[in-house]
Amino acid sequence: MARDSSLRKKSSAKSWRGHGVTKSVAFASALLIMDAALVFLIIYSVPYTKIDWDAYMSQVDGFLGGERDYMNLKGDTGPLVYPAGFLYVYSAIKFVTGGQVLPAQILFGIFYIVNLGIVLLIYLNTDVLPWWAFVLLSLSKRVHSLFMLRLFNDCVAMSLLHGALAFLLYQKWYSAIICFSAAVSIKMNVLLFAPPLLLLMLKALSVKGILYALLLAAFLQILLGLPFLVSNPIAYLTRAFNLGRVFIHFWSVNFKFVPEGVFISKGFSLTLLFTQLTLLLMFAHYKWCKYVLNLSCF
Repeated sequence: MARDSSLRKKSSAKSWRGHGVTKSVAFASALLIMDAALVFLIIYSVPYTKIDWDAYMSQVDGFLGGERDYMNLKGDTGPLVYPAGFLYVYSAIKFVTGGQVLPAQILFGIFYIVNLGIVLLIYLNTDVLPWWAFVLLSLSKRVHSLFMLRLFNDCVAMSLLHGALAFLLYQKWYSAIICFSAAVSIKMNVLLFAPPLLLLMLKALSVKGILYALLLAAFLQILLGLPFLVSNPIAYLTRAFNLGRVFIHFWSVNFKFVPEGVFISKGFSLTLLFTQLTLLLMFAHYKWCKYVLNLSCF
């Protein structure tokens, strides 16, 4: 009797979880449709914000015109500071849109829905949110703005990063590392996600597997950057992967409260770097590896 009762409870729990998953998938699908309608309204009713699109197109024009020296690739906002993948992606975008803003907004609207779909897939698989909380993922004014009104390369880079996370959920390690490396080739700030990715690989792969994955990521970077590495390797490496670049205080979001003199100082950037590394080490030691006793952890 006790065994039958236990089996009934397990069956009931399994049925409840299955019902919950079905409800979550249905709600996520409906949310994608509703957000697609919102994307349409934003594109056709909210004025486009002119920031980097013209500069992107100028840089792409130089590349398509045969320029392979990063010292000579420039736009309205200054020299090109993104890795080679950026040029390939935005060259394709220019081919599809003709360099016009409205078609580009429509294309980025599609990117937004694809990105949201990947994020919803991640949350569905990790089961960390109730189904009704998915709506919070569609309420960000800033994310909608970045995709449809500013056409930033962050949108493509983060979509690829989210794709890498989705591959990780299915244990597709090499597909994930290729996707991650492709994201880095669009914008270098994706490297901020490298430490936890490395930690996951240390837990899941052999040393040989890790080395193979790292070589795969490096090979993709070399392959994409090869035309520029052949032309002027110093210019490419220092421009595309410039760790000492000073950002413009006016465009800051998180540190608007910091005085400009402090914001652009080397001491402030080194303090942020030290804080970031310290927090990563603390989380690795006390949280991520808390219950794992192997050589992969601290």
